[in-house]
Amino acid sequence: MKHRSFIMLCLLAGSVLASAQDAASIIKASRNRIKADTVSSRSRMVITAKNGTATERLIDQYSKDDAQGRGRSVIVFQQPQAVAGTRFLSLESGGNNNDQWIYLPALNRVRRIAASEGSSSFMGTDFSYDDIASANRDANLDNHTLAREETLNGKACYVIESKPKDGSYQYSRMVSWIDKDTLISYKLELYDKRNALVKRVEMQDIKDFQGRLTPAKTVMTTVGAGTFTTIYITILKYDDPIPESVFTPRFLETGRP
Repeated sequence: MKHRSFIMLCLLAGSVLASAQDAASIIKASRNRIKADTVSSRSRMVITAKNGTATERLIDQYSKDDAQGRGRSVIVFQQPQAVAGTRFLSLESGGNNNDQWIYLPALNRVRRIAASEGSSSFMGTDFSYDDIASANRDANLDNHTLAREETLNGKACYVIESKPKDGSYQYSRMVSWIDKDTLISYKLELYDKRNALVKRVEMQDIKDFQGRLTPAKTVMTTVGAGTFTTIYITILKYDDPIPESVFTPRFLETGRP
């Protein structure tokens, strides 16, 4: 083993610590890039099967932090008739698990999503329940490392590897490509417990909505399965008032604020 002086070890340790801090700062800055009190959107969701057939759904989504800054989100399915009226609520509760409920019109009741269902498919899409909640995932739950810098789609990006501190999360690591200039996340790779790439998320078609650069197209691909889900934002409004009562299980049941 090559001998290293105490001073050299301290310098190396300081370098590693700075890198880790920088990576965490980049992740936090990227996730907090858009400043808005509320977000309201309408999107077209296209679910593409392995054989190439596609089904479409029309969804509305409403997001607003609570008084403690914890994320809250509601998804309402509008079309087709088979899923119309389905409503989903996710509340950030701290730790790995969010509090989540779903209302299914066919059952006419609100059901709480168990933590063990986090990796299950959300409404037949390539997104899991954990994936839906990941936009509000606390960056402090993961250890972040700046792996490298590289160009993606003509944009200079930071490539950051994030590993959950708690082994209960469904992914063993996440790799993000973040634009050095805008801090927009262009791609995310998700790896399972065996360190195999299982999903890929790509953010595309960057548009200016009310002065905020936002990806208008998101593609979630299940690697190896040949399936993918594409979300096209058709309407996006920042800072529109949203009643507090929307973020309750009661709203899921009634559909009325």
